Amino acid sequence: MSLWTAIALAGLAALATKLAGYAVPARWLHSPRMHRVAGALTVALLASLTVMNMVASGQALVLDARLAALAVAALALWWRAPFLLVVVLGALAAALVRWAGA
Repeated sequence: MSLWTAIALAGLAALATKLAGYAVPARWLHSPRMHRVAGALTVALLASLTVMNMVASGQALVLDARLAALAVAALALWWRAPFLLVVVLGALAAALVRWAGA
């Protein structure tokens, strides 16, 4: 399969998914269960994207300063630190790990 065939098939699949969404009854979308599912999917997708950006470099797994920054930022969030402090602490942790040569 060529690259353009794969792109065209992916586009058609996205279009079909979007059109299928219009066929879902409105009562399904306004149920409390659907709101919980949508919230859980959002958090799960964001978490998986964050982890993949932290430990992936191309097709290889890499453990470097990004992982230390994520751990420090997660700990700061757990302590309910302000967002700006979370970002600064994460950046500081990454800088210290890189400075240490890891």
